[in-house]
Amino acid sequence: MTTWFALTTGKQLAEDQFDSLEKHTQWGIDILEKYIKFVKERTEIELNYAKQLRNLSKKYQPKKNSKEEDEYKYSSCKAFLATLNEMNDYAGQHEVISENMTSQITTELARYVQELKQERKSHFHDGRKAQQHIETCWKQLESSKRRFERDCKEADRAQQYFEKMDADINVTKADVEKARQQAQLRQQMAEDSKAEYSSTLQKFNHEQHEHYHTHIPNIFQKIQEMEERRIVRIGESMKTFAEVDRQVVPIIGKCLDEITRAAESIHQKNDSQLVIEAFKSGFEPPGDVDFEDFTQPIKRAVSESSLSNSKEGKPESRFSGKSKGKLWPFIKKNKLMSLLTSPHQPPPPPPFSGSPSAVPNGPQSPKQQKEPLSHRFNEFMTSKPKIHCFRSLKRGGAGPEDFSNLPPEQRRKKLQQKVDELNKDIQKEMDQRDALTKMKDVYIKNPQMGDAASVDHKLAELGQNLEKLRSEAQKFEGWLAEVEGRLPARTEQTRRQSGVCESQNTLTVNNCAQDRESSPDGSYTEEPSQESEMKAPPTDFDDEFDDEEPLPTIGTCKALYTFEGQNEGTISVTEGEMLFVIEEDKGDGWTRIRRNEDEEGYVPTSYVEVFLEKNAKGAMTYI
Repeated sequence: MTTWFALTTGKQLAEDQFDSLEKHTQWGIDILEKYIKFVKERTEIELNYAKQLRNLSKKYQPKKNSKEEDEYKYSSCKAFLATLNEMNDYAGQHEVISENMTSQITTELARYVQELKQERKSHFHDGRKAQQHIETCWKQLESSKRRFERDCKEADRAQQYFEKMDADINVTKADVEKARQQAQLRQQMAEDSKAEYSSTLQKFNHEQHEHYHTHIPNIFQKIQEMEERRIVRIGESMKTFAEVDRQVVPIIGKCLDEITRAAESIHQKNDSQLVIEAFKSGFEPPGDVDFEDFTQPIKRAVSESSLSNSKEGKPESRFSGKSKGKLWPFIKKNKLMSLLTSPHQPPPPPPFSGSPSAVPNGPQSPKQQKEPLSHRFNEFMTSKPKIHCFRSLKRGGAGPEDFSNLPPEQRRKKLQQKVDELNKDIQKEMDQRDALTKMKDVYIKNPQMGDAASVDHKLAELGQNLEKLRSEAQKFEGWLAEVEGRLPARTEQTRRQSGVCESQNTLTVNNCAQDRESSPDGSYTEEPSQESEMKAPPTDFDDEFDDEEPLPTIGTCKALYTFEGQNEGTISVTEGEMLFVIEEDKGDGWTRIRRNEDEEGYVPTSYVEVFLEKNAKGAMTYI
């Protein structure tokens, strides 16, 4: 096995390689920290991606209690909803990737880097220490060598001086003896220095051998093992990096499989059938148009008469003929006044323009000349946009209560839906009443738990609510039974009670159909034959108006701006004033309010902030 000690072959000493190895190991640690930073940024990307996917899924989720919920009955919308849910799970798997990479790679490698730095520091410290030791031994050897050399030179000079003195006959014997002793002393010192140098040399050679063959190889071996462990560790981390992704692949595959199954569950025929059920009108197709022979005036009159009869199948037919004449005299007093006193012009800015009252656009006067055949045919061809206008008004909350503005099939569905909602509300109120009754029984048996009389007010309130809900349910069930054919046609009294709804419907139709004309003053003029048929005994007529009570309040409102009611039917308000709402905006831009029993009228809807009661339509509206 090759070790890093091979770096010291030749004349190059091992200590010369310490700087190179130190730089290399530091580079290895930098690579490891760079990889940790890479994985950390990858986890952040995964988290951000998961967050964006979740936000995307949430953004396109259907809003609760909105029209979008009805759209998700179609198989394509259901598949899209399933896709959104699976994308949410898909985002969760990317969060799992981020968590696993953080715990298994980033955290572990960060701790390992700290340990690696400590180990590296320890190994190089040992290497520097060994290097300093061998340098100290070398300095001791050099010092012993220089001392031995100096002593040898001193001994040689002393010997030469002794020989010179011994040869000189003029020197005394004492001086010669002194020179001889000095030479012997220097010779002894040289011998001692030689012995010390020899011992130091042997010791240095031994230390040098241990340094280059034991200490340095061991240190290099430890540094090599440390570096190899680092390389293995980064390789294992890369495997973990791939394995973390591989672990979530099956779950991501399941999410994609669910999306595929959702797409395969789309059934176009079922969606088409749902569209048919949703928009089926129940109208019978119109009959053939008779040929109109202009060469014979008599036949022409007959043809026009047949054309008028064929139009009776239209939704507007209930407003023509006798029914028109019978609606207006029997409208309840306050509702009739509401129609007659409503302002006849658009409200001032800031509200959008629109006619608050439909009286100027009221029913077409029967005294007008009969329309030509081409005009009647155009009117028949434009009947579909009128239905769209009804729907837009219905969305704005201006449709009649019995949904008589809708086609028969759509009206039946709306009535059935209303009956179901009322039955749910009735059941909820009954459950609350039963719970309060049990609570009252407990209070009666155990007075210390509470006062039984405190529940009576709530029970009475629940009883009143139940009576109102049952009355509403009975009313809508009657309309539903009429639509489904379980009851005979509406009686005269029923028509009188729902006169306002039908009048409003007539006005709405006339607003949507641009080719209609109205009487100049907004009044309803009857033909003599119709006037004779709509006459009623004075007593019945007076009773209908005398027994009527004022409209109930359906909420409150706060005036946002000051409004000067200068036109007939309007009322002046000041900014910040609180008033009662008795009739909400019908889509015309006006709201009917009451200040006290004697003061009521219309104000622009955009001038007030409306707070309807919970059981009223549009619980809280801000215009």
